[in-house]
Amino acid sequence: MGEEVKVFGAWASPFSRRVELALRLKGVPYEYIEEDIYKNKSPLLLKYNPVHKKVPVLLHNGKAIAESLVILEYIEETWKNNSILPQDPYEKAMARFWAKFIDDKCWPAIRKAEWSPESEREKAMEEACECLKALESALNGNKFYGGHTIGLVDIAANFIGFWLSIVQEATERELLSAHKFPLLFNWSHDFVNCGIVQECLPPKDKVLAIFKARVAAPSN
Repeated sequence: MGEEVKVFGAWASPFSRRVELALRLKGVPYEYIEEDIYKNKSPLLLKYNPVHKKVPVLLHNGKAIAESLVILEYIEETWKNNSILPQDPYEKAMARFWAKFIDDKCWPAIRKAEWSPESEREKAMEEACECLKALESALNGNKFYGGHTIGLVDIAANFIGFWLSIVQEATERELLSAHKFPLLFNWSHDFVNCGIVQECLPPKDKVLAIFKARVAAPSN
């Protein structure tokens, strides 16, 4: 078909890995372009995402789309096969709700819980646990949020499935465990052990090294 599909991303970013996973689930070939988002953002990245100046960016036939959840919706609407959203309008709305909940509530709460100073730790951990409790309830006894297959919410929750356990190892602060959240813990195991997901995950040892270096760095 001669389609041009490019992903501007960062290898350790769960957000750009979301986009790659969605494209792989759809069977869409793409070119991946690694960005140095901390020290040397490319002119192309700044051109295609002048508002936020960050990854991921999807470039489709010369048109740029930014923000991972927006990109996932675009991918779903552009390539109809292997849908990542339910067909039922209510279920589709719920999937969008939980995906937004993950980004707006879970992500900030987990970051705060894992990296907050000792004086703020207890309250931050409680808030993060409340988020995980709500997210666990949304599974409704299913293997994945998409039911038997990976869908939008599973993709959005990728940092809980893979990155969170690595952060916990580095910080020695436990949020997600089989004891605290058995259903969510089982989901994370099934998610990261899915073959197509594994293709879209960075090397664990390299990610762990980044987080351990952050823990060891003197606080400002």
